[in-house]
Amino acid sequence: MRRRPPLTGVLVGLALALAGCASGGDSGSAPPPGGAPAEPVLGSAQPQLSLELPEGGPGGGPLSSGIDVSPILADGASKQTRLGLLLPLSGPKAPLGAALLNAAQLALFDSRQTEVGLIVRDTKGTPAGAQAAAISALDEGASLLVGPFFATSVAAAAPQARARQVAVIAFSNDAAVAGNGVYLMGLPPAAQVDRVVAYASRQGLRRFAVLAPRSRYGNSVVAALSAAVARNGAELTKVGFFDPAERDVSAAVRQISDYDQRRAALERQKQSLQVKAEADPEANEQLGRLETLDTLGEPGFDAVLLPFGGIRLQTIAPLLPFYDVDPKKVRFLGTNLWDDVKLSSESALLGGWFAAPPPSSWESFRTRYLETYGTQPPRFSSLGYDATALAVLLMTRPEARGNPAAFATRQITQPSGFAGIDGILRFLPNGLAERGLAVMEMRRGELQVIDPAPQSFDRLVN
Repeated sequence: MRRRPPLTGVLVGLALALAGCASGGDSGSAPPPGGAPAEPVLGSAQPQLSLELPEGGPGGGPLSSGIDVSPILADGASKQTRLGLLLPLSGPKAPLGAALLNAAQLALFDSRQTEVGLIVRDTKGTPAGAQAAAISALDEGASLLVGPFFATSVAAAAPQARARQVAVIAFSNDAAVAGNGVYLMGLPPAAQVDRVVAYASRQGLRRFAVLAPRSRYGNSVVAALSAAVARNGAELTKVGFFDPAERDVSAAVRQISDYDQRRAALERQKQSLQVKAEADPEANEQLGRLETLDTLGEPGFDAVLLPFGGIRLQTIAPLLPFYDVDPKKVRFLGTNLWDDVKLSSESALLGGWFAAPPPSSWESFRTRYLETYGTQPPRFSSLGYDATALAVLLMTRPEARGNPAAFATRQITQPSGFAGIDGILRFLPNGLAERGLAVMEMRRGELQVIDPAPQSFDRLVN
């Protein structure tokens, strides 16, 4: 039997300590732009919540694809305020949905709101499943939808919510599905690139390169990098792509490093010195030094962006030094896909920088998740916690009574934003999330914050 989420475990590091944060909401008007700190997504003075969840079912441990979680969770039908949760709980993406559901339950427990019921629906990880799940949750009276996860599923579910004037807080980071009542918790690639490039530029790096997958995502990262270097008075000197379907990408690494040209330059220089070496001791000495080199000259950039993670990053990172891109001379940069301490075992990545949500509250959440469910949470599971906590906050303010759907839609873009496990967040009118990101450095066995995330939106983040 798994332990229940402890009532004393409200996450350390959430913005409950920030001055001026009202837990009860405002008088219906949005806070002034800037100045005000982000509002915590958790209430600090709410009545104690008591959830009665079935043994071995949702809340009792990690879900498997064989468990039917389509019925309403936590007796949602009897609750006055209902939150629809649309997740892939069957099919190949079931572990992803299970982790998000576990995190959502922790958020509901921590909110201590007795009047909110979760209506959990399985999207099956498909657009058709997401559409059916949205219709079912809305028919049960959901005032707000959290999920789906994938962009294609968001696109399928969104029209159902718009028709009922219900907002959607989805997990995707694909800007193409944002807006018109759809708000994305996912971190846009452009925000990550902006943050790390701005920091790198302040450290004196002026020439940037990128090696990206040849895909829609890769194209968006390259476009973001091009814009970011221009804003910071820097230069994009090299752009390389690789086929994400190919296992061997050494040709792309070789190309972006100018290895063949630099190798040829070395051979020309050696041949020139060999002619003089017999009669000129200095030329002979220079030739000896060249014999220790693989190439001549530098690759033409001070920093290279590698916007991918996991096995792909562990494969490509060591290829760069192999083709004479020295990590001691060229700074390796990444995105939040680097936010995995297991990657710190790759020596080529040590000293690399990337932008990601601040890690302080994540560690507390990770410990509680492990104690409650008996498994380590995947890094993205914090999205499930923050989205649910934010939704509950919007739906349970006193001003929301009578029409929580309309109130949530009005207040979701409040300029002061919100705070959660992943730091401060506010939704822009276009549906994208603006976040306060930290810059992290990859060190042996750890990920170290080297430029802290902002604590409020009193000035433009990034």
